[in-house]
Amino acid sequence: MIPAPFKLRRAEPADEPAAYNVCVETGDNGRGATHLYSDDPRALGRIFVGPYLALEPDLAFVLEDDQGVCGYLLGALDSHRFLDAYMTKWLPPIQAAHPEPTGDPKQWTPTQKVHYEYYHPDMFLPEPYAQYPSHLHIDLLPRAQGRRLGGDMMRALMDALAAKGSPGVHLGLGEDNARAEKFYRKLGFTELARNKGVLYLGHKLSGT
Repeated sequence: MIPAPFKLRRAEPADEPAAYNVCVETGDNGRGATHLYSDDPRALGRIFVGPYLALEPDLAFVLEDDQGVCGYLLGALDSHRFLDAYMTKWLPPIQAAHPEPTGDPKQWTPTQKVHYEYYHPDMFLPEPYAQYPSHLHIDLLPRAQGRRLGGDMMRALMDALAAKGSPGVHLGLGEDNARAEKFYRKLGFTELARNKGVLYLGHKLSGT
């Protein structure tokens, strides 16, 4: 149950700018990253927000209060299918607008490193995939944090995934993000794998 003045609702096309803003304002392991991407504030959102709004609208939700959108909850039912659409439908126009960075990667800016991901996306999916085919992620602005909203939001999306027949869900977070790891483990997530500094956790869903 989401308490007032907060409200969880399905995302609409008009929510895109606000959702992109939440992404960059939480883009440094939960901390604000606007200073890192000042030359392209939408860079991260093109990976972590836009494709979900476009490709999985039934599983895209935003949290809002009296000030507006202050969080989002995004998911994909079948990660393989989602990633195929991401590669073939979502990324081509993004690539056309943002050339692949060249030169010494050690000299790239944070924005250039993200632009590189448009051409070389991380396709890692933890095993056993058949048991955890769905994935999700959540981000909240500081004013919505520490209010026990995240757990209720996660359960809402996991219920939606279970209703669509998913047997389980996974997510990824930085290995050094101890706060997030504690939050997910408290919800019953367990470790599935570690890859390139990312910890992958999984949760089996009931009702399937």
